[in-house]
Amino acid sequence: MSAAQDLLFHFQHVIDELRLVTGSSGVFDVVVDDKVMFSKKVEGRHARAGEVLERFRAVVGPGVREYGT
Repeated sequence: MSAAQDLLFHFQHVIDELRLVTGSSGVFDVVVDDKVMFSKKVEGRHARAGEVLERFRAVVGPGVREYGT
């Protein structure tokens, strides 16, 4: 899953826990440190490329540098 890869590549130094939660009827959630970054059930669609990463950036704020920078 590219959302998980994106998050771990850019923010592995600040993420304690990353969960990809699946369920019936195609339910799919991306949860980082107990915060839901994306829920297919709530949104009614799959995440667009880069969308989960952008949501995470908004949550951690501009003061958190990406890994390796």
